Amino acid sequence: MLPSGVSAVETFGDPWPLPALLPEEARLTTRMTPDRRREFATVRACARAAMGDLGLPPSPVLRGPRGEPRWAAGLVGSMTHCTGYRAAAVARSADIASLGIDAETNAPLPQDGMLRIVSTPEERRWLAPLTEQRPDIAWDRLLFSAKESVYKAWYPLTGRWLDFDEAVITVHPDTRTFTARLLVPGPLLGGVRRTTFHGHWRAAHGLIMTSIALPAGQKPFSTGSRIATHSTWCVTRNRSTQNELRKSAGQQHRRRK
Repeated sequence: MLPSGVSAVETFGDPWPLPALLPEEARLTTRMTPDRRREFATVRACARAAMGDLGLPPSPVLRGPRGEPRWAAGLVGSMTHCTGYRAAAVARSADIASLGIDAETNAPLPQDGMLRIVSTPEERRWLAPLTEQRPDIAWDRLLFSAKESVYKAWYPLTGRWLDFDEAVITVHPDTRTFTARLLVPGPLLGGVRRTTFHGHWRAAHGLIMTSIALPAGQKPFSTGSRIATHSTWCVTRNRSTQNELRKSAGQQHRRRK
């Protein structure tokens, strides 16, 4: 799902005791709930493991004004967490301009109008036949996840909001890829304005995962991505209730607003 030069680490749960936070990070957790602190600590442990895989020293991952992760100079990255899953991807900024990863439970979006909030009419036209042909995959949730990965890759390059209706996603089921067509001016990379982002997706372990990696300049990607699963951290994943799904989708929507 990610090109060479990117290190990604994932885990299916939170270890106990929790991974130690760096002092700068610990100061951000004083008002967090216990659940939020656990996911905060675990996903940063994933990020530092990914840094180590690249031969880099550990560094804090702080938060920007919109809650986005702030990486050390010379690094780019992205983090994601959902029920029973945490992951982080890290690369050198000389190789990768920006990263976006997202994971969601493989379950349909809540039936409360959420789909119309996050999708365009063009996207809903391809959602219906795919849902009928492949009911094992929650395609509306995949669409939502792809838009989250687009936003995570977009924001560090632009510092600007990107609403759900400002990028149109086309999913390619056979290749497990997707394309995001930007409806607003895209970022300049290597002197070229990007009008599309290309991403990958997979469905496994009851989850949907999406990723985008934008190369630095005009440097082409080579194959050979690596994802490390820290099995010593794995715990049994809890099944989400419908209330948790509604809460998760609602939080994501509020974050964009």
